Amino acid sequence: MQAKRVTFRAPVTPYLLLAPQLAVTAVFFLWPAGQALYSSLFSEDPFGLSRTFVGLANFTALFADPSYLQTILITLVFSASVTALGMAAGLLLAAAADALGEHGGAYGPLLVWPYAVAPAVAGILWLFMFDPSVGTLARALKAAGVSWNHFLDGEQALLMVILAASWKQVSYNFLFFYAGLKAIPAGVMEAAALDGAGRRARFRFVVLPLLAPTSFFLLVVNLTYAFFETFGVIHATTGGGPGQATTILVYKVFRDGFDALALGSSAAQSVVLLAIVVALTALQFRHIERKVAY
Repeated sequence: MQAKRVTFRAPVTPYLLLAPQLAVTAVFFLWPAGQALYSSLFSEDPFGLSRTFVGLANFTALFADPSYLQTILITLVFSASVTALGMAAGLLLAAAADALGEHGGAYGPLLVWPYAVAPAVAGILWLFMFDPSVGTLARALKAAGVSWNHFLDGEQALLMVILAASWKQVSYNFLFFYAGLKAIPAGVMEAAALDGAGRRARFRFVVLPLLAPTSFFLLVVNLTYAFFETFGVIHATTGGGPGQATTILVYKVFRDGFDALALGSSAAQSVVLLAIVVALTALQFRHIERKVAY
């Protein structure tokens, strides 16, 4: 059966329908990205009154700086951890709510509420819970024999911001996974059960493959979130410290650009950050999407 094609009487109509989205993309993405690329080729004074063309010197200085390479490593660890924890927790909660049948719908609004919390507020909540003096989680860890002080221990600080950023995104993942589980036909699950597949086998060999499109979409969204939208969590909790233990790429762009006023270096860092995210997204679409059955 041949698919029907949509036709317009006026040839200009499709372009008019696309114009608003193209305008938004041009104004809020293409133009800022072009400005960042242009600024990265110059060395500017802190007040932005004069600039000197330096070519690729800003990029060369970045990759010759061991602290910047360390920031890239921290960002990769942070982003991978936030994505894995957020998606795993979202899928677990969605499966638990789906197992309750009709009663599981009541848990949906409750589990979605954390998504409405601003990233900075989510960071403050976890900061209080892990406060070495009055935090409930810090006291529980101390009672278990774990000395917790994220103000001094960089690994503990990184763990705290990973948990805070993951918790903020769990609700989003839960919403899509829950909808995906509800879209699975009951007859498919019943047929698998009649064939002798247990609960774990049905989840592994039936549910997970059918959730592949949803999982792929959430993988792209969560990685983008971890690279960009977690700025508020880090800024409200650790400020990139102690030292540079929780400084990810997007936060280093801010700190070097607004605190150190190294405008050329900050622009170069934003270009590198954009290139990394685009490369990771293209890699996902090129290799991972091929394994997804729609």
